[in-house]
Amino acid sequence: MSTKQRASLEKTLSMKDILALAFGTMIGWGWIMLAGSWVSAGGVLGAILAFLIGAILCIFVGLTYAELTPALPLAGGELVFAYRGLGSEASWITGWMITFAYVGVAAWEGPALITAIDYIVYLPRLGYLWTIAGFEVYASWVLIGSLGGLILAVINYIGIKSAAVFQLTATLAMALGGVCFFFSGAVNGDVANMVPTFTSTSGFVTVLLMVPAMFVGFDVIPQAAEEMNIPLTKIAKVLILSICMAAAWYMIMIISIAMSAPASIRETDGIPVAESFAYAMGNEAFGKVMIVAAMCGILTSWNGFIVGATRVMFAMGRAKMLPEIFGKAHPKYKTPVAAIIMVGVITCLSPLLGKNALVWFVNASAFGTVVAYFMVACSFLALRKKEPELARPYKVKHGTAVGILAIGVALFFLYMYLPIGPGALVGAEWAMVLGWAALGVVFYIMSKFSYKDVTKEETEYLMFGDEYKRF
Repeated sequence: MSTKQRASLEKTLSMKDILALAFGTMIGWGWIMLAGSWVSAGGVLGAILAFLIGAILCIFVGLTYAELTPALPLAGGELVFAYRGLGSEASWITGWMITFAYVGVAAWEGPALITAIDYIVYLPRLGYLWTIAGFEVYASWVLIGSLGGLILAVINYIGIKSAAVFQLTATLAMALGGVCFFFSGAVNGDVANMVPTFTSTSGFVTVLLMVPAMFVGFDVIPQAAEEMNIPLTKIAKVLILSICMAAAWYMIMIISIAMSAPASIRETDGIPVAESFAYAMGNEAFGKVMIVAAMCGILTSWNGFIVGATRVMFAMGRAKMLPEIFGKAHPKYKTPVAAIIMVGVITCLSPLLGKNALVWFVNASAFGTVVAYFMVACSFLALRKKEPELARPYKVKHGTAVGILAIGVALFFLYMYLPIGPGALVGAEWAMVLGWAALGVVFYIMSKFSYKDVTKEETEYLMFGDEYKRF
């Protein structure tokens, strides 16, 4: 079968590009807004312990990704793993849920960007539209968020390398801001501010529940695997390294905010890290400097999730699980044009929902992520049994134990989000999950009717290409 029938993406990403993509996507904006609440809820050591445990749990899941990604380095990541290990239907569910996770977080970034800009320069409230979840939405506010979405869509449209250069630059700028924050606390702060040390078990659990959402992003690596220009053996190392770097970052930021300012400052309704930095430096201008670094974090997360979502949609379109237009690459830029346009439109429209309502997207998308983690862990074990001969450039030691533990981690976090769990999703969040699932059912039925003549051999080729297909 001619390879001309199957669209492919250009291999241009270097090691530093991949690390910046994963690390920048994971860090984002959350630490700026939530570091103070982590200390308040769990205490300094309680919050650090929650992130340490969360990182260890994520590493078990990450190890399954580390083996599967270099073994099947194809756009779509989780989609491809699930198809190989569990079959077509499981693959569809996995791809659709991880796309929901990426789009949901990306949709939140526009309002986050506007909030950051408004902290630096007051934005006039012009053209009142409506109020959602207690937040008044104005046309002027929406326009700025939509402009950010449009710019990132264009960057991704003109090539993965342009997106990677942007990601690396913004990630370095964000990291510089975080380093300055740490040293300001170490030099000008006071260890007396580092209270409470530990609050309670319920407070610790409160922080632990937030951890999965904070580590979402390392799973973007398999989405871009088809565009990596590095030895396959290095993919696993950079994936695990990115999780460790993110864990270290969050724990350092917890220490930094605890040292920098007393609870009365870091528990503000504003932007805690910015106000704590200004307090430690004794000048409000430093708070605005920190917001510039925070804006870079917003953009890295936003950019990374656009890359992730569009590559899954591209892989689904290429395998005829979605309309074929999603599986076509731009003839010049080699980017998934239709997927980028669709995700770009969603992120440009998301500011219309206001700032408060979009918290629902974050929580609902975390549920979608955990579903994907569960499916990948199951695929990992299934492939160990079904295809022991599959070439694995990196093979996890004690694979069965790691796979079982990864499944346990995913089920634990799924329990947390269910109605019986301590972090149950609210009604609006369940509506988003079920609405996305219903849309997926429609697309699934459409694809079955539209491509009913596609053979298993053709699907195998479209999913894996000549190099990785089984038959």
